[in-house]
Amino acid sequence: MATKLYIGNLSFDTTESDLRETFAAFGDVASCNVITDRDTGRPRGFAFVEMVSADAANKAVAELNGKELGGRALVVNEARPREDRPRGGGGGYGGGGFGGGRRNRY
Repeated sequence: MATKLYIGNLSFDTTESDLRETFAAFGDVASCNVITDRDTGRPRGFAFVEMVSADAANKAVAELNGKELGGRALVVNEARPREDRPRGGGGGYGGGGFGGGRRNRY
């Protein structure tokens, strides 16, 4: 079963092919995904790499955590499952359009 790793503190110049090449030294890489900002498309400084085997993932964590890539010390650990977050918007002020202030009366 594949193991997903979180890679943090990435240089904004690091590409998916750079990561794939770096992690391939420890085993087969199933996937590589540099996370980008939704609005600008620029990298956000972290990525996920999925290793084919748990042994390869453990080896990569042991060898690469704290090592330098692109002038920055990497943070490499096993990714935690994504937490469900409440959907919606409005900044926590509730919905509706009739709150506070003065209302017109008929």
